[in-house]
Amino acid sequence: MSAIVPKIGFFVKQRLLKVLRQCHSAELRVRYLIVLNLSHGRAARETATVLGVHNTTVYRVANRFRELGVWGLLDGREDNGTTKLDERILDVLYRLVRSSPEEHGWTRPTWTREMLVKTLERQTGVCIHVATMSRALALIEARRGRPRPTVHCPWSPIAKGRRLAEIRRLLATLPRNHVAFYEDEVDIHLNPKIGLDWMVKGQQKEVVTPGKNVKRYLAGAWNVRTGMLIWVEGERKTSALFVALLHRLRATNPLAAVIHVILDNYRIHNSKITQAAMAGLSGRIRLHFLPPYCPNDNRIERYWEDLHANVTRNHTCQTMESLMVKVREYLWQRNRDRLRLNYHQAA
Repeated sequence: MSAIVPKIGFFVKQRLLKVLRQCHSAELRVRYLIVLNLSHGRAARETATVLGVHNTTVYRVANRFRELGVWGLLDGREDNGTTKLDERILDVLYRLVRSSPEEHGWTRPTWTREMLVKTLERQTGVCIHVATMSRALALIEARRGRPRPTVHCPWSPIAKGRRLAEIRRLLATLPRNHVAFYEDEVDIHLNPKIGLDWMVKGQQKEVVTPGKNVKRYLAGAWNVRTGMLIWVEGERKTSALFVALLHRLRATNPLAAVIHVILDNYRIHNSKITQAAMAGLSGRIRLHFLPPYCPNDNRIERYWEDLHANVTRNHTCQTMESLMVKVREYLWQRNRDRLRLNYHQAA
């Protein structure tokens, strides 16, 4: 037995083992393991190597155990007073993380823990360790993620709100013989979009790309009432693709007095070809344009996001034809599921 730890009785050792099995604190488990290793005759340096700690830690734990017994293994910092991470500090940290470092005088555009520590000290006068900052970030449920690129709407908030209110009013008061659709286009790439996926430690999954990219385009319209999707396909995202969708909407809704289409300001939606096609539709189709750069207000965008998540992201198709087969199967299945849901709700 190591000379730095006194002889431990059988019942004390059993108590240490029992507490060790039930302990959820990593630091406390290490201290128990240090004492148990020393009690079995393992040298201090060997114990430090096995447990991955410094040998001074082994001597410090052994001394506390020899002086105070089992109670000496508990964290003595519990009597240090109130924690620095009170509600005020966490509130300031929350607002810092939501902002940009450049707003606080830093040239770097992304936060590091060290920058957060220094900025927090400037604003509150409280200095914490970087490791404590990690714990504070966990307390406010902060995470490292990929920001979403966006463009601000050039309209004033009043003008934007007025247009969105008009569209909401249209949908809320839609006559029974009218139908409304959210419309948008989506790109399908043979070279797959790369997305997050689960991997085990030491593994980084590979997504084999065909190399030369090929594109197809869908123009789709999502029915506000039924949730069904109508779409057309094309090799180019042109006015002809959008006009083909308008004719498809008219053909699939023969009893509708007016077909309302809510869409963004992409140039093919208001080109001369589109205007000529609209004139030939005798007013049966009316276009309602969203404010510029407001994709979150176009509800079909969520549909396309699901398509990417379930089909195109990290896909392994080597030809565009096989990829488009999967795209069509997914959209058809979504429509079948929605039709079944509508049937059960009406029953």
